[in-house]
Amino acid sequence: MKPKTSGLGKGLSAIFDMEEQNVQKGPQQRGASIDEIDIKLVQPNPTQPRTNFDKETLDELSQSIARLGVIQPITVCPNEDGTFMIISGERRFRASQLAGKKTIPAYVREASEDSVLEMALVENIQREDLNAMEIAFTLQRLVEEFNLTQENLADRVGKKRSTVTNFIRLLKLPAEIQLAIREDVISMGHARALLSLPSPEAQVKMLERILKSSLSVRQVEQIVKDMATPQDKPAKKRAESSPAKYNTVKEHLSGIWGDNITVHKSTAGDVKIVIKLKSEGQLDDILKDIKRK
Repeated sequence: MKPKTSGLGKGLSAIFDMEEQNVQKGPQQRGASIDEIDIKLVQPNPTQPRTNFDKETLDELSQSIARLGVIQPITVCPNEDGTFMIISGERRFRASQLAGKKTIPAYVREASEDSVLEMALVENIQREDLNAMEIAFTLQRLVEEFNLTQENLADRVGKKRSTVTNFIRLLKLPAEIQLAIREDVISMGHARALLSLPSPEAQVKMLERILKSSLSVRQVEQIVKDMATPQDKPAKKRAESSPAKYNTVKEHLSGIWGDNITVHKSTAGDVKIVIKLKSEGQLDDILKDIKRK
């Protein structure tokens, strides 16, 4: 479960828009002009991986922009009809609309449709405010639309290959678990532990257990590990109790027919009682004893 940001930290983050208005370095700004463009001409990017925008933080950012303006310009590319499509900065754009801004500063960049899509996806995947499922869907889209291997993709988005693999694996989880990740009900750590379970049914059942008992990631990992380990304790208990049982039978029979009695379990699983007799006379005595009983 992710800790909630304190009120002060949240306010400072909104005022300075630390996640979205920080100065971007790299190729995205090269060859791009900065213009103050009509906000009505700006259109959200349909490839935007983030689908949820927190209303409270968006309102706080809107208030910040109303007072201070947009500190870091958004990045757009021109459409043929004279409008502009957002490459990055949709949150700033939405907050500016709420603040009643008529224009918005923007880097205007010429780019082909494919390069815009790739830039938007790569830029957004590097953000820290996307939930794990949004990242997973975006990574998978990059793989499919640009024919990238996971190794190429890791280089492109600046993440370790194992990290990319772990995110994409989330797409194999049942819809109930994907929704829980998206809604921040469980963490990425919980999800990775659930991936170790053998079936979707087992994964959903464990999700219910996590929610019911508020299990931590470590607790879930231990439970999953225990489930994967063969449960041989009952067998040991039976093995330990068997000699005692055999000895009881042996003592009882020895009291009747002498000490030459053994009770043991064969490799086939059969239990055998063996009476060793020195003569047929002893056998006759046993038969007489049996008839009397």
